[in-house]
Amino acid sequence: MVISLITRQSVRVLWRLKVGLGLNCISNSTTSPRQIHNKMRLIQFTWMDENQRLGIDLQNGGDVVDLSASGELLATDMVQFIKGGQRNLDLAKEILASGQHVVKRDQVHLLSPITNTEKVLCIGMNYIDHCTEQNVPVPTEPIIFNKFSSCIVGPTDNVVYPDLTEQLDWEVELTIVIGKSCKNVKESEALDCVFGYTVAHDVSARDWQMNKNIYIWLSNKKLFLYARFMTLSPGDLILTGTPPGVGVFKKPQPIFLKRGDVVECEIDEIGTITNKIV
Repeated sequence: MVISLITRQSVRVLWRLKVGLGLNCISNSTTSPRQIHNKMRLIQFTWMDENQRLGIDLQNGGDVVDLSASGELLATDMVQFIKGGQRNLDLAKEILASGQHVVKRDQVHLLSPITNTEKVLCIGMNYIDHCTEQNVPVPTEPIIFNKFSSCIVGPTDNVVYPDLTEQLDWEVELTIVIGKSCKNVKESEALDCVFGYTVAHDVSARDWQMNKNIYIWLSNKKLFLYARFMTLSPGDLILTGTPPGVGVFKKPQPIFLKRGDVVECEIDEIGTITNKIV
């Protein structure tokens, strides 16, 4: 995943079928969610010494500015960077403007932009079209569940096919990255807690999900109510649910992932992530 800040109104989800399927994401901004201009693509990556570093992706697939090389950034990972607030954002813009510490893209390996988040929260059945393709009613309250940070892989890393499932499926999801600690937030102030957005590929074992009932579902009225029953922390992730087009509801018969498939997910103005099923 790569963080990106955009307005929700500009998001358009694209599905592309290749040998199997594929997935992609990109972009980040220093502005509030209401200001789409002046974007930065913030990344985590390794280079040469293999230590994790922070950087700015100059463009989709372009060279990288090594923020860690400046020696001024008081952060070694993205969560620390986010906690540093406006100081770190201003410093990143200064380093970018200097034109220094540029690394060729083919010399770096992109990591997930968030690797040590406290919480990975998910919203199910959040798109009317996705409910329609399942022939189920639209929920009156959001369906909320969670995953764990140990399940996060990078934007080009392989996804290991679990032996316990025969119905592995794909979901592309707009993901919110929390920017500051918050609780009991008013709906009108919810976006002030957002640092940026990224793309996530939520891989699902449909036979376990639909037949074995292994999820514990929580309900609440709206997305901002997450902060009513728990404290959200900088770097927390909220996956906002998949639009229609998942494999399990394909007609005339379901399509499931198999080893060797490549999943590419893209959200307009954010970017793309691509993962191979192995």
